Amino acid sequence: MDVKSTKNFVFWLFCQFELITCSYLMEPWEKVLFYSFNICMVGMLFYTTYVCVAAHVGTALQFLWNLLGNQQENAVSVVK
Repeated sequence: MDVKSTKNFVFWLFCQFELITCSYLMEPWEKVLFYSFNICMVGMLFYTTYVCVAAHVGTALQFLWNLLGNQQENAVSVVK
């Protein structure tokens, strides 16, 4: 894809967004508030996802590490 077609595709997506949300009918100050709210919500969603996924992955890895570590210790103690 070249830059011109990418630019046209992004513009087309924005037009679709405006049609779906009916924001093309809003006044400019309403659009600023509406888009600001949407950007804040998406930002908080990404931040929360980043924090929660990192915490969950850390907990899961710690659980697996302990689980695998205990299996090795149990195998060694059984052999002795």
